[in-house]
Amino acid sequence: MDTQQISVPSHAPSRVPGSAAPSSGVVHINSRHTSRFTVVGNHLAQHRELSLLAIGLATHIQSLPAGAKIGIKTLAERFPESEARIAAALRELEAHGYLRRTRERLPDGRVVTRTCSYNQPGATPHAPPAPQPQPRPRPRPGRRVPAPEPCAALTPVASPAPVSQPPAPLAPHRPAAPPAPLPAPHAAGAELLRTAADLLADLRRDTPQLVLSERDVDRLSPAIAAWLEREATPETIRRALTANLPVPLKHPANLLRHRLVAFLPPPLPLAPVRREVTRFQTCDGCERAFRSPTPGRCRDCRPDDPHPPVGQRTEFPHGVGSALLRGLSVGARARPRRSGT
Repeated sequence: MDTQQISVPSHAPSRVPGSAAPSSGVVHINSRHTSRFTVVGNHLAQHRELSLLAIGLATHIQSLPAGAKIGIKTLAERFPESEARIAAALRELEAHGYLRRTRERLPDGRVVTRTCSYNQPGATPHAPPAPQPQPRPRPRPGRRVPAPEPCAALTPVASPAPVSQPPAPLAPHRPAAPPAPLPAPHAAGAELLRTAADLLADLRRDTPQLVLSERDVDRLSPAIAAWLEREATPETIRRALTANLPVPLKHPANLLRHRLVAFLPPPLPLAPVRREVTRFQTCDGCERAFRSPTPGRCRDCRPDDPHPPVGQRTEFPHGVGSALLRGLSVGARARPRRSGT
């Protein structure tokens, strides 16, 4: 009999753990990087408390070269996320130790923000190994090493004259602020200071921007007392301090101090200035009324007679002398009528 052909299909190979692809989930297809790659730890990639945006932002920052700008506006121009979301992600990284931002002042006076990125928070930074000294080669046995030739005498070369460097430009000197005015020491000084403190504390009733601390009130009260000592009324001081305030007002105490120094009124003179009153005088020549501080003749009669006679003169109040003279002239022109016989 012939051999019977068996047509049973071959069985599939058995699954060996670790050698076959998983039936579900992610399948890693890895290729070895030889250039342009960044090592990121699983403590960052699988962090339980960081958001996905913070993890991706930390990975992007660690991949950047040293000195690259990572400001909020720069990152917002690079990625579609808003500035608010990027700022929140930076704060997350800063809270978990992956980022540290400090403000430093440069020698030229500018203030910059220095950012340090940590790929493994809490670990000691790796220092580069120190260069080890190379061993000196030993001469082979049986081979004579020639002795070094003596160095020729070196001719001293004159050192070049130092080039005078121009002096560095000095920083612009900011003039110091003028001192605030102070009242003169006298017995009423305590009363003036108390009135000045009440005036400063009351400014916020009508102007809410002028909210002063107790320390600012104590510092500005002597300047207000100097205004009061120069007979400036509280209403005048209030108008000078609250008129045309800038918006927004960041430092109200500094603004009030500047105005108290810049707008300080001058002290009043000891005696009030009196205006010379020009009275009405009666002319000795034509008996007309004219204004003059001293009695004598009017302007029309003065050139003809440089030495007028001194007689009795009458002084009239303002407006009375001219009205009296007009009445006399009208009475002289009027003549009484004679009654018929």
